[in-house]
This record gives sequence, C-alpha cells and structure tokens, in this order.
Amino acid sequence: MSTPKIKAAVEQMVMPYLEENGFELVDIEYVKEGSNWFLRVFVDKDGGIDIDDCGRISEYLSEKLDEKDPIPSAYFLEVSSPGAERPLKKAEDVAKAVGKDVFVTTYEPVNGLKEFEGRLLSFENDELIIEIGKQKHIVSYSKVASARLAIIF
Repeated sequence: MSTPKIKAAVEQMVMPYLEENGFELVDIEYVKEGSNWFLRVFVDKDGGIDIDDCGRISEYLSEKLDEKDPIPSAYFLEVSSPGAERPLKKAEDVAKAVGKDVFVTTYEPVNGLKEFEGRLLSFENDELIIEIGKQKHIVSYSKVASARLAIIF
C-alpha cells in the first residue's frame, strides 16, 4: 500500500475516536528513517494534549491497526502533540492562528522575500497579513509553501 493510501486509511480509523473525544488531527506521517518505518500521528485539542491523551489514542489506534492491518511491514507507532511550533496544514489552521506568531515560506518571492516570521494579523479573502517589526506583508495563501506557529524571542 502506498504512503498516501496508508495515511488515508489511518485517518479513517482514528477520526471517529478523535471527534468523539474533542481532539483535532494535525498530521499523519509514514516515513522511513534508517532501516525503520514510523507511523506518526500528531494530535491536539483546545488547552493542549498530554501524555495520557496520547496513550489513550495510541491504544485505540493500535487496536484498529491490528484489526484492519493496512501496513504490511513492521513499523513503530507514535502518537504525540505537534509541539509549540505546530504546522498549519489547512486554511482553517491558519485562520485559528490569527493573532499569533507564525513562520511562513512561499513558493516564490513576495516583495523580494520567501520567508516571513512575525505576527499573523489577519487571514481574509485568501490573504495573510503578517507583521514583521513595523512592516506589514500581504501574502496570498496560494503562494504559501509551508506555515507553522513560531516562537519568536
């Protein structure tokens, strides 16, 4: 089974539990590191997620994976928080990040820049307004290659 199909199968298995218990699926990774495969599920909720939450989700998902067995080879299952600098994968994630510090990269330069680290002031009409220092930058969402929350010192 291909990586996108595995990710889709895992998402289908875990979503009922996450929705029922107030969790948000942030991302799923199925990657090979060295000689080992890792299935990583990143989950969050309002107020943050703790190790007990991760344990319960891991137990639930492990049972479902054993039942349906969508991954033919051996792998390690990891369920965790996306961390303080969580990725902003969807437009909804970006909208929730308004008022927070972000790090955004673009596919092509915008005003001569491809990296923007600052405060996300707004996200409307598919445009991000990011304040860096006292300067505001307007970035079209269609040009965003990646985005994540940022810890700026």
